[in-house]
Amino acid sequence: MNKKYIVRLTDEERSELDNLVKKGKTQAYRIKHANILLAIDADGPGWTDEKTAEAYRCNRNTVTNTRQRFVEQGIESAMDRKKREEPPRERILDGEKEARLIAVACSTPPAGRAKWTLEMLADKLVALEIVDSISGQTVRRTLKKTNLSLI
Repeated sequence: MNKKYIVRLTDEERSELDNLVKKGKTQAYRIKHANILLAIDADGPGWTDEKTAEAYRCNRNTVTNTRQRFVEQGIESAMDRKKREEPPRERILDGEKEARLIAVACSTPPAGRAKWTLEMLADKLVALEIVDSISGQTVRRTLKKTNLSLI
């Protein structure tokens, strides 16, 4: 079977990967990816994806993806995990909504209260139609990130 992505390591890359594997002082996935690259090197052992996956107890797709990232993006990209393009969840508070939260938190609290509570701030953001719904903990994380104290 003809491979679309053929891995050819230079002597420098091969020695760098060998040292990484021998030391074993890094994340386990980086060591596994280094072993994979060393095994599938066309100028070295030249193992198949199936044989490599079986030898290093990983999925064949891991070998294929590591091979592809090495050819397209280089050794550093092949050694690391694939980066997410988008976070798993969309942010509730973007920059504009954060600014409005801070403005509300800095305003005077409702009558009969000495200061804002997180739940009161969350309810106020919903009442002002800044967000559809929000928890007090999301408000807390946002205020903590901006170093704003309610006291």
